[in-house]
Amino acid sequence: MNFWKKFQPKTGKPIMILAPMDGVTDMVFRQIVTSVGKPDVFFTEFVPIDAILSKSSQKIIDKGLRFSQRERPIVAQIWGSNPEHFKKAAKVVADLGFDGIDINMGCPVKTTLRQGGCSALIKNPKLAQKIILATIKGACGLPVSVKTRIGFGSIDTEGWVTTLLQTPIAALTLHLRTVAEMSKPPAHWEEIAKVVEVRNRLNPDCLIIGNGDVKSIEESRVKAQKYGIDGVMIGRGIFQNVWLFNESVNPETITPKDKIKLLLKHLTLFKKTFGDKRHFALMKKFVKCYINNFPNALEIREKMMQTKTLNELIEITKRYTAIFKVVS
Repeated sequence: MNFWKKFQPKTGKPIMILAPMDGVTDMVFRQIVTSVGKPDVFFTEFVPIDAILSKSSQKIIDKGLRFSQRERPIVAQIWGSNPEHFKKAAKVVADLGFDGIDINMGCPVKTTLRQGGCSALIKNPKLAQKIILATIKGACGLPVSVKTRIGFGSIDTEGWVTTLLQTPIAALTLHLRTVAEMSKPPAHWEEIAKVVEVRNRLNPDCLIIGNGDVKSIEESRVKAQKYGIDGVMIGRGIFQNVWLFNESVNPETITPKDKIKLLLKHLTLFKKTFGDKRHFALMKKFVKCYINNFPNALEIREKMMQTKTLNELIEITKRYTAIFKVVS
């Protein structure tokens, strides 16, 4: 049942993954990415285990744990601080049909830290291990992975990953910054070589995935070869080029019409999938992903951002689609 084993990254083709991003990598955006260039693996947005186990669990499942068959393999990312709850939540995730479970131990948002979850676990290694083992017990054979950072207030790569790799996790993704650094300084890619050394010693079967500042598949290959890692996870790079995972598409050949048509497709699918259930502001922030790097893009984007409803944004996008169709 371990889908990770089907990949053979040592052939020179690192595993390519779209990073889980809250309010971004929902089912709709994943389907849009799939339509123009699918990565090897998708992750969901991170979902709290306590919500999965609550009386209103169906609401969180509809919001964060829906997926289509086209998105496989897909990993559900969960977070929390109670090992027993992780065990129960893992069983729910397995029953939903996911291909894997990932434990978020890297999010630096203060609300998660106050609850002892996500990157707060870097300061609580014993609890982190208990959570991993409990999740594995509840996962019904699904592979369990971890996404984390290289330290809390300062870099502690070897010490922290040693804690994690003493457990039988299937994959370990490192956002190569500390919690304190957030996303400000350049990622410390040199640190991942230390992770590979610890992996080779403690858990040779665990895949090592790097994350931070990568913006293309070519750059991913270079880093994978240089540091001996198995895969690369790309996050913010997708905002600059939604076609990023499609090597057959040269970004310079993507026309304004192509971008606006894809935005319209995204808007239409968003409405069909969520209706008025999700806040319109969530959709508006995607506009910059499509309306960029062409003449009058700023002006068009400003007009789109002034819209007050989803239907209004759809209508103005349709008008620009018609205009660029005539121009092209």
